Amino acid sequence: MDDADPSASDAIAVWLARARRGDGAAREQLFAACRGYVATVARCHLQRGLVRRVDASDIVQQSLLEAHRGFDRFAGESPAQWLAWLRGIATHNALDAARAHRVVARRDAGREQPLDGRSGAAAFGPVTDSRSSPSQRLLRWERELELAAAIDQLPDDQRRVVELRNIERLPFEEVARRMDRSAGACRMLWMRALENLRDRLPASGGPP
Repeated sequence: MDDADPSASDAIAVWLARARRGDGAAREQLFAACRGYVATVARCHLQRGLVRRVDASDIVQQSLLEAHRGFDRFAGESPAQWLAWLRGIATHNALDAARAHRVVARRDAGREQPLDGRSGAAAFGPVTDSRSSPSQRLLRWERELELAAAIDQLPDDQRRVVELRNIERLPFEEVARRMDRSAGACRMLWMRALENLRDRLPASGGPP
């Protein structure tokens, strides 16, 4: 993109640099731009059933507050390192919430899906990948940020079906069971969600 239309990673790099110099407005822009990413990470780590009983927005608020308070301890430089740091905070808080809930609701433990760290994390890949070039990693992180923001803006039912189908990689039969709908209805909802995502994502991007 040209200077008049900076990429997400370019904007984050600028806001991050300015925020570290004490620019409060840039700091607010930086956190606002990443809120959707944090929300998607948090929701992805909430296991089946728990999503309805633990509000992901609480985890988002907690994670962003911790990031604000610990901002001076962030030692990275790049947008990718910044997003990895935020993701670590959100993942830790989501898994903590899941463990706390299981202690309180042991009777439901047999019906919960195990948090093995694969379903949600797989959607966003590893923090680092030695096999890819720096430019490839930058493009991947930028796309993840844009995609997370777009998913976060979807209506609740569309966001949920995308998370189950595209992030957790579940078959439509399981998606239907979890959403208490027919498989056919879930397919139609999923198709509408993908069309909605295409409208929200830049021309070079696309749905997951």
